[in-house]
Amino acid sequence: MAEKVTPRSEDYSRWYTDIILQAKLADYSPVKGAMVIRPNGYAIWELIQSNLDKMFKETGHVNAYFPLLIPESFMNKEAEHVEGFSPECAVVTIGGGQELEEKLYIRPTSETIIWSMYKKWIMSYRDLPLLINQWANVIRWELRTRLFLRTSEFLWQEGHTAHATFEEAEEETVKILKVYQRFAEDFLAIPVIPGKKSDSEKFAGALHTYSIEAMMQDRKALQAGTSHNLGQNFAKAFDVQFQDQNGKLQYVWATSWGVSTRLIGALIMAHSDDRGLVLPPKMAHRPVVIIPIWRGDEKKAVMDFADGVFQELKAHYPVIFDDREQYKPGYKFSEWELQGIPIRLEIGPRDVAKNSLVLVRRDTMQKQFVERKGILYTVTETLDRMQEEMLQKAKEFREANSFRIDDYAAFKKQIEGEGGFVYSHWCGDAQCEARIKEDTKATIRNIPFDQEKEEGQCIVCGKKSTGRVIFAKAY
Repeated sequence: MAEKVTPRSEDYSRWYTDIILQAKLADYSPVKGAMVIRPNGYAIWELIQSNLDKMFKETGHVNAYFPLLIPESFMNKEAEHVEGFSPECAVVTIGGGQELEEKLYIRPTSETIIWSMYKKWIMSYRDLPLLINQWANVIRWELRTRLFLRTSEFLWQEGHTAHATFEEAEEETVKILKVYQRFAEDFLAIPVIPGKKSDSEKFAGALHTYSIEAMMQDRKALQAGTSHNLGQNFAKAFDVQFQDQNGKLQYVWATSWGVSTRLIGALIMAHSDDRGLVLPPKMAHRPVVIIPIWRGDEKKAVMDFADGVFQELKAHYPVIFDDREQYKPGYKFSEWELQGIPIRLEIGPRDVAKNSLVLVRRDTMQKQFVERKGILYTVTETLDRMQEEMLQKAKEFREANSFRIDDYAAFKKQIEGEGGFVYSHWCGDAQCEARIKEDTKATIRNIPFDQEKEEGQCIVCGKKSTGRVIFAKAY
């Protein structure tokens, strides 16, 4: 029997870790700061990967793979980029028993190695746009780590595209952010707010950065995806030019964008409860479990009935048929609840007699009696409704914990108390932004795309502002 999950109200951080360990999503590795992703966790990543990959390809992108090791000289070519990543870099100095002539960085991100190749591949406007994505791992030497949210090694995808004009690069950057938003909401059932990062929060080396921001159950924000317009910084650093239609040499315009295994952490914190993991159906690699319940000579009738249900459903869904005799039904219920299986079907002798089943939804723990006839339709309809209702519930939670505040004292009280998303005016001055971060540890999550034009005064200095931005503490 799994250990009891620490209640969220008692210790949210411990609750989060308990779910990961007890639902067998990941475990601590012998390498400090790194994690082992277990089959249950990796199955979620495979669903993230397969669905996003399809969405990328539908928008014209293709996959490639670039080396894990990056020459130090490449990292040094874009000053702002290397300065932003140098504290987190791991460096190889010995190879084959010999000291290397040039240090090799284990990729924290791949802009530099990719743009060194783009210099070879891009000659003319006919070679543009170049729309490449890669699925890979990266190393960032984090001092404070948390499973899935922040580890020294993690899995991700990183897109790197090249364009002829700023306008094309900008269109790409926003297009991908919308892909991320659609994925987060349609598949993860997590509502997100798309917007632009402030200059102090943008990606190192970017012209500007866009993000989607989600609210977790502890009312903190989680950055669920970013898309960067890199301008011509990397093209100039690596001298990537193309001949335009007039025969003139121009520097290429660039974007990069990515999401990572941190999305699994977002799934856990957005939906799960004190019983364990709660997964939206589209993120459950096994959405249904059948549990036959019998005593003595009831076994054959119950098992035959349950097997008929299993055979019907398994043609459409990966179904667990839990006929283990060494465990009692209560143990099985708890185990599959902990692992977040969306639907549980219970079948006992009385159900067989009535030609019915008991269906239990994992998100609401609602129990209902359903007819055997049409069980495939019932399961499908329930999974679809569950997906929609989980998104709606998360939206309602976010709205209930979002506030419009114009007084700095009230602002600090809210942030330091219950938290949430605070919409307040900001004048655009980095000093005011820095003061808020110092006073409250809250940051500007983003400037929402749907920001209303509204005359107001900066929450800190009182200077003129034309709209509200989102402040919150964040992971």
